[in-house]
Amino acid sequence: MLTWLQRDTLDFPPLEKAMREPNGLLAGGGDLSADRLIQAYRHGCFPWYQQGQPILWWSPDPRTVLFPDELHVSRSLAKLLRQGRFEVTFDQDFAAVIRACAGPRAYTDETWITGPMQAAYVELHARGFAHSVEVWENGRLVGGLYGLAMGQLFFGESMFSHTDNASKVGFATLVQHLKAWGFVLIDCQMPTQHLQSFGARPISRRTFADYLNKHLDLTHSADWLPRRG
Repeated sequence: MLTWLQRDTLDFPPLEKAMREPNGLLAGGGDLSADRLIQAYRHGCFPWYQQGQPILWWSPDPRTVLFPDELHVSRSLAKLLRQGRFEVTFDQDFAAVIRACAGPRAYTDETWITGPMQAAYVELHARGFAHSVEVWENGRLVGGLYGLAMGQLFFGESMFSHTDNASKVGFATLVQHLKAWGFVLIDCQMPTQHLQSFGARPISRRTFADYLNKHLDLTHSADWLPRRG
């Protein structure tokens, strides 16, 4: 039976109580306060729901992750990175990135990044947890992504691309920096062909929880000040 969260507590049920079908559904309800979202990621779950649905919290098994040491950059992408066609920055315009991620896709007009969801992550950005990657071409924002950094873990949330390969350039640049900064794992949540092409792979939920326990409170050398990638 699905656990329904109360607004007066930030507690989540054990990850082992997540449903098998649909895979990883752990709880419903609660709110999108910054404190609850921080607790959710620390616990190993994340919010995902369509507009008009209650807030739903997920912890899929297996979990798709990317280890920075296993980043795969194709020859064509490596060539594009060397060309310097795009400029990559960090935390220069978080609000614009999340708005773009919430925009319509070629395959659907629906979005899970609702107005309240955007506001919640903008607050997390203001508190130093959420970060953005911007990809620019001739001064125009053409791609990017956002996620949360906690300890030595980065929790990816969404990306967008208005020009071919823009999001790929942004993601590859981010992973290279995360590796240099001492991050050990990037949470990709669910598998996609796009992420798998970079080397993302599944690990068990229990293994993912072990990484949380070992690395959430360790330090890294990240410098998220607005800068060129």
